[in-house]
Amino acid sequence: EPLFRSLIEAFSRLINEELSQFPQAVQNDVVILFSAHSLPMRVVDRGDPYPQEVSATVQAVMTELNFSHPYRLVWQSKVGPLPWLGPQTDAAIEGLCKNGRKNIVVVPIAFTSDHIETLHELDIEYCDELARKCGVENIRRVPALNDHPVFIDAMADLVASHLKSSKPHSTQFPLRCPLCVNETCAKAKEFFTSQIRV
Repeated sequence: EPLFRSLIEAFSRLINEELSQFPQAVQNDVVILFSAHSLPMRVVDRGDPYPQEVSATVQAVMTELNFSHPYRLVWQSKVGPLPWLGPQTDAAIEGLCKNGRKNIVVVPIAFTSDHIETLHELDIEYCDELARKCGVENIRRVPALNDHPVFIDAMADLVASHLKSSKPHSTQFPLRCPLCVNETCAKAKEFFTSQIRV
């Protein structure tokens, strides 16, 4: 899994770079908050693998970092009144502050590029407005992978190896969630798995 290893390496480098920007006196006290886009619980309860895949990525990054700091996986971008996967990123920041943990680095673990959910939601709503409101002492956000050279090289290698293989998709791709009710998902998977390599 070269892409996975390179993904972990790129995230780890970016996290270490951001941790080094904290005042020396608090660098060992920083809590790493891995923030991923949340899902409605009705989707999770159908068996969507996304939460486990994100958790596995977080665990691999922390292994690469030798578990140097305390950490949590939190979820962002909840919309509407239905239950969503939690805890939510904003509630986690508030809770950490309430518990005296006021040095935080936020890692957009499930986003490969910066966009509105990192640049506005994380940077403005949480790392600026919310942080001032609840008394955060130091908060920083790790950039998304964007055009990090290790990540770009890994994607290029992945595409090249996929094109050379005789497999049209991964073994995981055709598997629908155990309780899937989305017919569009079913049709899309049927379409892509029926494609013959030329």
